[in-house]
Amino acid sequence: MTGGGAEGVAGVMNRRQARELAMRALFARDVAQGRPRDVLGYLVEEEHVAAATAERAGALVDGVLADLAGIDRLIAAYARDWSLPRLAAVDRNVLRVAFFELLHSPDVPAGAAIDEALEVAKAFGGEDSSRFVNGVLGQFVRDRTAGTVAPH
Repeated sequence: MTGGGAEGVAGVMNRRQARELAMRALFARDVAQGRPRDVLGYLVEEEHVAAATAERAGALVDGVLADLAGIDRLIAAYARDWSLPRLAAVDRNVLRVAFFELLHSPDVPAGAAIDEALEVAKAFGGEDSSRFVNGVLGQFVRDRTAGTVAPH
């Protein structure tokens, strides 16, 4: 799913790959206490990721970490009946990247952020991950549209 190929040679940014890389680096932080930027550097090198994609992935990782407390509060508010530590680590980090984009990337349409999060959840998560991620993000976007978003 990830990998350099022609994309790495051409230097074109691949947003889905950037999201996957960011989620994987954040996942490593959660499960192995890894340093996300170190993990990201390793993934970029091993998978021959284009510079533009690596930069986007780094911006996502840095952005999530800079607003981690606020993003986690939103996830906890919208993942009804689930505490943050009980969420699968993949789901938690897919949601972190998606919430960051929904909150801080006005150039990314909400539908695109959600669709991409679902694809990453399908690729890396469990059987019900994409349905769970869709429910959480969908409710957030509906609330944001209605002006009733939980505190961030």
